[in-house]
Amino acid sequence: MTDLISKIHDALQKIRTLTKENYEVGIILGTGLGALAKEIEISHSLEYEDIPHFPVSTVESHHGKMLFGKLSGKNVVVMQGRFHYYEGYSMQQITFPVRVMKFLGVKTLLVSNACGGMNPQYRRGDLMIMEDHINLLGDNPLIGKNYNELGPRFPDMSEPYSKRLIDLAEEIALEQKIRIRKGVYVAVPGPNLETRAEYRFLRTIGADVVGMSTIPENIVANHMGIEVFGISIITDECFPDSLKPALLQDILEAAGEAEPKMTMLLKELTGRL
Repeated sequence: MTDLISKIHDALQKIRTLTKENYEVGIILGTGLGALAKEIEISHSLEYEDIPHFPVSTVESHHGKMLFGKLSGKNVVVMQGRFHYYEGYSMQQITFPVRVMKFLGVKTLLVSNACGGMNPQYRRGDLMIMEDHINLLGDNPLIGKNYNELGPRFPDMSEPYSKRLIDLAEEIALEQKIRIRKGVYVAVPGPNLETRAEYRFLRTIGADVVGMSTIPENIVANHMGIEVFGISIITDECFPDSLKPALLQDILEAAGEAEPKMTMLLKELTGRL
């Protein structure tokens, strides 16, 4: 992506015709996880196609809007639908909105996703806080020229997901009697789901759940000094010895059933930031 800074400013220029506010919290809503948008006092919205240099989401279950408003008293900017590597976009395109969020004032990024559970203790409909991740996408959004005004050439990733925010979320989950897991998320390119042998391999290398997103956005957020909290809804059980075909309808149904708990957690977490 040539002249990244210029492209960020093009996108900002369009957004600033709509709103002059600063937004301290950014939120990315994953597959089937759009209900949080109903909790936001929306003041403005923009279709992705109307923002310069934004990709357009091609996934059926993803909306393609950027929302601006308030949640739990905080100014928030929300991606209602994200981009994936399997859609054919580059890592730089996938993470471009996170770059723009930083320039809108975002200091904290809350990311959600749907995933397959490989840890035998996990069940369909569980929530898992992302403690760490493994990048098996085969690419990295920081490859290429580094812009020092965006972040360092070699950003540290010893704490990719904020321990402070994880502790806060656990406290909220305890208060609200929400059962929560903590574990490691692995991202693979997709769009096919994994074979039994691949699930065994991913579990062996230390992953608890598997998905096809989130890690590129996390890397770029860390590069820019944004604090990140990640949460996954386990929409299907990926146990090799009892594996059944996973249907999109079933995945969306599982996400919908668990969504109220995730919405409550993120709403409360936003209010306590």
